[in-house]
Amino acid sequence: MLHRIVEPVSRARCVARPELRLVPGALAVGQGATFGILGGCRTMMADLVWLRAYLAWERRDAPATETLLELASVLDPHPIYFWLNGARIIAYDMPAWEIAAAGGPLKISPTQQALISAVQARRALGFLDEAMIYHPANAALWIERANIELNRLHETAAAAESYRRASQQPDAPYFAARLHAELLRRLGRKIEALAWLVDLHPRLPSNVEAAAADVVLARIRELERELAVPIEQIYRAPAS
Repeated sequence: MLHRIVEPVSRARCVARPELRLVPGALAVGQGATFGILGGCRTMMADLVWLRAYLAWERRDAPATETLLELASVLDPHPIYFWLNGARIIAYDMPAWEIAAAGGPLKISPTQQALISAVQARRALGFLDEAMIYHPANAALWIERANIELNRLHETAAAAESYRRASQQPDAPYFAARLHAELLRRLGRKIEALAWLVDLHPRLPSNVEAAAADVVLARIRELERELAVPIEQIYRAPAS
């Protein structure tokens, strides 16, 4: 996952970022003066800070890693991979480091492990909240949020909503809409899932494999059987 963490260094250059937003907290101390001195070189500095974050990550230094991730994304909030990889490090790597430092999974209870994971997952979601200030219509951020909600917090309803939000963005991959429906189904909200898929299917291109129109139609048929939909009310798929 993290092989691309050093990639931004290759793009080091000075580019003006006048829309930079100052954030509260420790990183805000002296920010105005520092960024004024950096001027248009914030992009280059962000790349260098990102490399420092990678080195801290290699040492499993959680406080330094998180601070540097935040600093890199404040210096240059435009690269999506700063935010995506940062959220993944916080949500997945940092809990593993903390559990290992406490003696490993055999030393601490599953309840304690779950609590550690949940705390870090919430921090990762906060990191993504910051990302969405700069990239409010980016599907990848909503998908990352959904993945953390589903896989780290086991909050299926929240993940379903995030996949829905992802599916509505201009750059949304086709699978986001399918995952929204699948999670509705897991939640027992089968009528909602069926209505969603019936609305989705006619908008899918039949000649694009990633759209998986045939898979969506199969899910519709399964839900119709499970809900005992009368034959006169079943979905009539448009001709290919």
